[in-house]
Amino acid sequence: MAKKIVTIIGGNSNISEHAQNQAFELGKKILDNGWLLCTGGRSGVMESASKGARTSKKWTGTQIIGILPDGKKNAGNEYLDIIIPSGIGLTRNSLVVQTGDVCIAISGGAGTLSEIALAWQFKRPVAVMDKTGGWAEKMSGVKIDHRGENIEGFDSVDNVIDWVKSNLEHNISLD
Repeated sequence: MAKKIVTIIGGNSNISEHAQNQAFELGKKILDNGWLLCTGGRSGVMESASKGARTSKKWTGTQIIGILPDGKKNAGNEYLDIIIPSGIGLTRNSLVVQTGDVCIAISGGAGTLSEIALAWQFKRPVAVMDKTGGWAEKMSGVKIDHRGENIEGFDSVDNVIDWVKSNLEHNISLD
């Protein structure tokens, strides 16, 4: 059976300390639960989540995936294990969300907003971390259109991890 992948999406600049701490803790707990982590591979939320994942006792050096917009591997943050230099610019946002079985947004600007919308359209369960600023906070409780339920917002990493477990256990069909 293939490993489950949790995608964290979020901003790469102007990230609050609270949002960075949430990303760090979430990255660690993703690996603690035996899942893989996928991000857009750059700085900010993506780097904090990757750095946190490296602190997990279950980190083996092969579980942190970064899908870069650039065509150069060295454009990724230093905490990535698997670097995919897409070379397709912002179109890579589609790959980032499709790679995950579930997606979690922390803070973020227009790129994060596009990823939230793409996750919604690809029928990936998507949640946001409240009180982290940016589009993640603004999208908490919002129903984008006729598909699905409101986007759930969470104040604590433990609560969003419970949400991930619930979604992964209900045999999500990504067909």
